[in-house]
Amino acid sequence: MATFGTLSDRLTETFRNLRTKGKLSAADVDGTVREIRRALLDADVALPVVKDFTAKVRERALGDEVNKALNPAQQVVQIVNEELIAILGGEQRRLEFAKNPPTVIMLAGLQGSGKTTFAGKLAKQLQGEGHTPLLVAADLQRPNAVTQLTVVAEQAGATIYAPEPGNGVGDPVRVSRDGVEHARRQQHDIVIIDTAGRLGVDAELMKQAADIRAAVDPDEVLFVIDAMIGQDAVNTAKAFQDGVDFTGVVLSKLDGDARGGAALSVASVTGRPIMFASPGEGLEDLEPFHPDRMASRILDLGDILTLIEQAQSAFDEAEALKVAEKLATETFTLEDFLEQMQQLKKMGSMKKMLGMLPGMGQMKQQLEDFDEREIDRTEAIIRSMTPGERRNPKVLNGSRRLRIARGSGMTVTDVNQLVQRFEQAAKMMKTVARGGTPNIPGMGAMPGMGRPGASSKRGRKAKGSGSRSGNPAKRAAENAGLATSQAATGSGFGLGAQPAPSEADMAEIQKLFGKN
Repeated sequence: MATFGTLSDRLTETFRNLRTKGKLSAADVDGTVREIRRALLDADVALPVVKDFTAKVRERALGDEVNKALNPAQQVVQIVNEELIAILGGEQRRLEFAKNPPTVIMLAGLQGSGKTTFAGKLAKQLQGEGHTPLLVAADLQRPNAVTQLTVVAEQAGATIYAPEPGNGVGDPVRVSRDGVEHARRQQHDIVIIDTAGRLGVDAELMKQAADIRAAVDPDEVLFVIDAMIGQDAVNTAKAFQDGVDFTGVVLSKLDGDARGGAALSVASVTGRPIMFASPGEGLEDLEPFHPDRMASRILDLGDILTLIEQAQSAFDEAEALKVAEKLATETFTLEDFLEQMQQLKKMGSMKKMLGMLPGMGQMKQQLEDFDEREIDRTEAIIRSMTPGERRNPKVLNGSRRLRIARGSGMTVTDVNQLVQRFEQAAKMMKTVARGGTPNIPGMGAMPGMGRPGASSKRGRKAKGSGSRSGNPAKRAAENAGLATSQAATGSGFGLGAQPAPSEADMAEIQKLFGKN
């Protein structure tokens, strides 16, 4: 969600300053509202929307609900969150299907807004839900638009109706009408009509779109808008609403680096809900738009619900139970590790998934440095092993590791690091499977959350009577590890007297997932 990154940073910084205050004065509230107004305006949110938003926030922040709250700063954050949800449409709105199929969905928008790509994404998503969509190529104006839709349909595995070659040849109104009839004959339950766009709003575009709407009487008209378009987004949305009218909005290109706040204004200005968000270029990069979840992402509160839904769709429940059983019985192998990574890949980009966790906005650089290809490299190393080596990594001597490195195109060091990371990950997961709390490298044990039933006296005794290696190099490493552990104790998650984990600590954690 790079589009709203700057807005998220500004708002998060504003609320961070609030948390140092035990009680909020009128001056504190005015200063906070002023910073929020600047952040929204800098993000290109429409001025009328900003005025209305900040007025409501100020009124509620000065009311009794904040004055009587135990934590006024958190209450203000909650108010901003609720008002942001209201700007984004309040409640999620799903597609409404016709009682008598086919359901006709017409796409409208400017040229380059992403209509054709969205048509393929929507078709793929609907197919996954058990529907049989038909794509209709009614954009006969833009060069090679029909060819592009044909390619997208093939990639999505969807059927396409394209009787005209396009490039200025053919009647889009007739093609749209015939496409609906074709879908009815072939028993397609959904028709997605890709209409033409222009570089700007003009009378010809509006007339053609209005004629198509009158001819097919669509159940849904979705207005696809580029999230990077800037302030012109509101004017364009109003023009389409007056000329064609639409029932819902689709935000495309949310992975861009523009300010994007104008797109947030569309739902408030037009009164039409945002129904879909497209955070990437892949056909699988399409999400139903949840106003409450998007508000949470903008305020860096995370989006755990979407993360859970993606995990549920990618992970097989039976396989998960098998893995849990293997962890409990200490039979978890590199083959199981490989299967788990492959299921992670099905969920999509690791960066996007990590970005849905609360507070990850403060670790943007670490997320940017995360190498998505590390999973592929790990997979190559494991696949270069024999079945026996995957099941028992302890047999990996020097010659075997050299063979694996050559077979995977990696180095022996890479193989060694993978085996080490696997052993650490397996140890942590076994601890969790047994009901304990893992000791994360560089962070020490979490205070007050030791293993159930563990004796603190026994822990002190064990700590003092541990054996030392006779090898000077190993003994030095053990001493360094002990010093790190003692220094880090109590620092986990800021619960102890020590400061929060440093960047070096976080780098150690990242070793569990990939290279530095």
